[in-house]
Amino acid sequence: MREGQFIKRNLDRWRSYQEPTDDPDEIARHFTYLVDDLSYAKTFYPKSNTIRYINSMAANIYLSIYKNKKEKSNRFVTFWTTELPLAVRRNHRILLYAFLFFLSFILIGVFSAYLDQTFVRAVLGDSYVDMTEQNIANGHPFNVYAGENEFVMFLYIAFNNIRVAFLTYFFGITAGLGTVYLLFKNGLMVGVFEYMFFHHNLGFRSVLVIFVHGTLELSSIVIAGAGGLMLGNAMLFPKTYTRMQSLKAAAKDSVKIMISLIPIFIVAAFFEGFVTRHTDMPVWLSLAILILSASFITWYYVIYPIKVSKRNAQTV
Repeated sequence: MREGQFIKRNLDRWRSYQEPTDDPDEIARHFTYLVDDLSYAKTFYPKSNTIRYINSMAANIYLSIYKNKKEKSNRFVTFWTTELPLAVRRNHRILLYAFLFFLSFILIGVFSAYLDQTFVRAVLGDSYVDMTEQNIANGHPFNVYAGENEFVMFLYIAFNNIRVAFLTYFFGITAGLGTVYLLFKNGLMVGVFEYMFFHHNLGFRSVLVIFVHGTLELSSIVIAGAGGLMLGNAMLFPKTYTRMQSLKAAAKDSVKIMISLIPIFIVAAFFEGFVTRHTDMPVWLSLAILILSASFITWYYVIYPIKVSKRNAQTV
């Protein structure tokens, strides 16, 4: 590559690095990319002023890191209160896309089951549908949640949900196609599953029972899907970075987001193993758990990241 082309390709990015930021991950990324650019320039343009320009920017970032470096004993706290919300905020658009994908797939499941009753069996399987219809006929439509030991069910559900979420995330490496497929598969099942109860006039009751744990569980699948789409987006649209640089940056943010889902899945599994089985609990209690769960997800993954981002911008 000619030096002029190299400069033209990277100049806008270099200039963006001169804008102040208080995000340690962003600063680290800038420094890493500048070191890569400096190495490239030294190799192909050893006597160029470009080397001095890049080296000057890298030196300034290096000094800013170590001049203000403080050993933080509360890194665990800052991860949850600052680092993670900023990572979420940088990817709010992708999170919205994941939500819209999942919601669309749920509606496809509902509409398909409405048009063709056999579609329910095709998706959920004959044995599961027969068992559910037998439970409905016996007056215990949600007896499937009370069939196992609470603790065993809790462990199995937690493991399975974490496995599904991380598969949804890791398949983002297929340029996002694998992630979209798993969102489609899970969304379709949710839509068909809910239609089955609405078809038997148990829709409202199913929401009160199933979404005691389902609010956190399904929200986490959407967020895991966003993590996978982040990887796919980085591969397809690296912008001014190389694909590897773009993928590394997306991986750092998405891994943080995936870590945040583990405690949420554990709480969801606790609800499903120990709480959902009590299908005769008061309506107000079911609604309280459902609303609190939805409020937490909305606040922590939508509202709070915006507030942290604005506060961070004001302090720069």
